Amino acid sequence: MGVILNVNNIEVIYDDVILVLKGLSLQVEDGWIVCLLGANGAGKTTTLKAISGLLKTEEGEVTDGAIEFMGRRIDGMEPEKIVRMGIFQVMEGRRVFEDMNIEENLIAAAHTQKSKTKMLNGMQLVYRYFPRLKERRNSLAGYLSGGEQQMLVIGRALMASPKLMMLDEPSLGLSPLLVSEIFEIIQLINRQEGTTILLVEQNARMALNISSHGYIMESGRIVLDDTTERLKVNEDVKMFYLGLTDVGTKRSYRDVKHYKRRKRWLT
Repeated sequence: MGVILNVNNIEVIYDDVILVLKGLSLQVEDGWIVCLLGANGAGKTTTLKAISGLLKTEEGEVTDGAIEFMGRRIDGMEPEKIVRMGIFQVMEGRRVFEDMNIEENLIAAAHTQKSKTKMLNGMQLVYRYFPRLKERRNSLAGYLSGGEQQMLVIGRALMASPKLMMLDEPSLGLSPLLVSEIFEIIQLINRQEGTTILLVEQNARMALNISSHGYIMESGRIVLDDTTERLKVNEDVKMFYLGLTDVGTKRSYRDVKHYKRRKRWLT
């Protein structure tokens, strides 16, 4: 295994004036689950959109640095071409085609497949991981529960046979029981299909538990990265993300005088 994704010192600007990402660098190893943590507004979703090419839909642009996928530079590519290369972003908020049933949603996501056989095999794969979707395959997506919709958007990603699946807040709005189920399936997809996962998640404890490596963002930069085993015992991470403080209060990384920002330059 090697590095499948290399984000090297990128800057992202919206509307030609708003600087959101400021020299951000990260790497994702092939076959790993990597989590990206940070407070709201840190730039996590913007990072995913920079990788998937979706910045253009929001007047955003990578203005410096480079993004490479499997050794090929992709910043500036059209989103559809990036999907065909093997990157699929599962957006925050469970965006489904509400007036289409489950099966139609899955078929719509299979437009990158070159044959009907591959499409049907993809559908069977989705139903293997999410049998509930098979049971309700003729139901309109707009009438599904939040958990079922989350299963559907992950299933749509699987239909594209991604090498890298990027998940943006998959636990958002779900019950703890459903969150556990979704994260177990994410791990299964990673292990059984060999799909590399880049995970943005507010539930830091759950994200760290299923990931191999983690990055922490603040104000458009990576301020810390390490193996998740080390991050889980890092006192600052325990304080700000895992709720393990002596006094039970939340603070910012900026309040920690001994904390030094890291700027990691990748080659």
